[in-house]
Amino acid sequence: MVDTNRAEPAPLLQVRDLHVAFGGQDVVKGVSFSMHAGEKLALVGESGSGKSVTALSLLRLVGDAHLRGEALMSARNLLQISEREIQAVRGDEIAVIFQEPMTALNPLMTMGAQIAEVLQLKQGLSDKAAWAQAVQLLATTGIPEPERRAASYPHQLSGGQRQRAMIAMALACKPKLLIADEPTTALDVSLRGQILDLLNDLQRETGMAVLMITHDLPLVRHFADRVAVMEKGLLVEQGSVAEVFAAPQHPYTRRLLASTPQRDVIAPETGAQSVLVAQNLSVAYATPLPGFTGWFRKGRFEAVREASLQLAQGQTLGVIGESGSGKSTLAQAILGLLPSTGELRIEQQPWQLPAQRNTPANQHLRRKVQVVFQDPFSSLSPRMTVQEIVGEGLQLAQPRMAAADLQQQVLALLREVGLTEEQFPGLLERYPHEFSGGQRQRLAIARALIVNPDILVLDEPTSALDVTIQQQVLALLQRLQKERGLSYVLITHDVAVIRAMAHQVLVMKDGRIVESGEVMQVLDAPREAYTQRLMASSLELSPVVP
Repeated sequence: MVDTNRAEPAPLLQVRDLHVAFGGQDVVKGVSFSMHAGEKLALVGESGSGKSVTALSLLRLVGDAHLRGEALMSARNLLQISEREIQAVRGDEIAVIFQEPMTALNPLMTMGAQIAEVLQLKQGLSDKAAWAQAVQLLATTGIPEPERRAASYPHQLSGGQRQRAMIAMALACKPKLLIADEPTTALDVSLRGQILDLLNDLQRETGMAVLMITHDLPLVRHFADRVAVMEKGLLVEQGSVAEVFAAPQHPYTRRLLASTPQRDVIAPETGAQSVLVAQNLSVAYATPLPGFTGWFRKGRFEAVREASLQLAQGQTLGVIGESGSGKSTLAQAILGLLPSTGELRIEQQPWQLPAQRNTPANQHLRRKVQVVFQDPFSSLSPRMTVQEIVGEGLQLAQPRMAAADLQQQVLALLREVGLTEEQFPGLLERYPHEFSGGQRQRLAIARALIVNPDILVLDEPTSALDVTIQQQVLALLQRLQKERGLSYVLITHDVAVIRAMAHQVLVMKDGRIVESGEVMQVLDAPREAYTQRLMASSLELSPVVP
């Protein structure tokens, strides 16, 4: 007989009326939620919603913040215990996986040394025992050759391997709660699936609870048990993933769930001129050889091998593949930023390879091909104003243009990408940090368009953006293509973005194009096993709109 009166186990963590303020201004406003042992809770919302500040405040990792409320764990209020006590909680009871492992890891220490350091500080292990345990933890996370990888530095690991190493470090002291802050944002779709599966397996094995911070709703559906939605510092909705996704109650939640990329492109005109042609394009790097041989000669690594492609006016060519497949190297070769062999023609005119040569012919062609990078915050100079950032290219191309005319062209282009003086008084004198991520990407697009190019290389242009902002930027790119007849080379690991934007698609693996063709044909009926695996991974993480 089942005892229906048995009390429910006490929560592992109970957050009550949490307020986080900076300079007297609340950015987190009365947030309350609880978590039980072994539970997976996703805290979702757009950038600036307060989700990361909420999670990191539990460990008092947010500098200069004034905290009010309660965060109860093991009968202690984490917001009020001493610094010595909270230091003991960090890593032992609550561990964190940060969003970007390259900035979270020490570049001067091997991975094994970084994990061993945690074990020595927290558990008092000897050097030898800590190193052996570090290797075992790396093996637990599925890193191949863990002994060799333990002796490697962060830059010597792939993105997925770095993230696995971060997970190994977080699990070193067997925490009760793991905070995963956007752990898969920078990873391609197959690696995202692998990391999620790994976290699922480890969570089941250890019984720890996981608090996932993310703006990726497909990831939430794939991973979490419950979801809590934040908007502007408020917790607006929470419940089971199935309930919230099937019947969202709050308008903000409904808007998030509806923010999937929408296809709004027109087919290029029949017989449209080719603006980009590459034949047998290859990019290779010299690599050191081991031992005595390396003194006299170098090895050779082919990052791109005999790639051939064609791009018509008004067309988008999507390039997909896992990290290390060569897609970004191909983009840099097209831009003339890397030495390459083979044939590369822009509007029927050949790059004079190597295309970095600053010949008059190459200077002319360089204006025809511009680029929009993945992260607008790092690609825009923080010391330059909007006027200087957007106008720089035109000033170089037409040095005799009057300052007033230059300013008018900059303002007109900013208006075209959706930034106006009415919205942002003193727009031209502002700096990048005064804008949101989506607004900075609009600045980056304006900077690329100021010299009136025919081809834009879009290198993961929306992967760093929230779902709603991603949808807006994609709609802007679609509109600009129709109005200006632009051609795009779109580099991305997001299959949903390819579906929304591309006419043709190339699939890359190990530097080679393994499949190509019309976008829906390749995505819906892939021939190659590698493409089939990519599509299967993307379907697992695809959004479901109620």
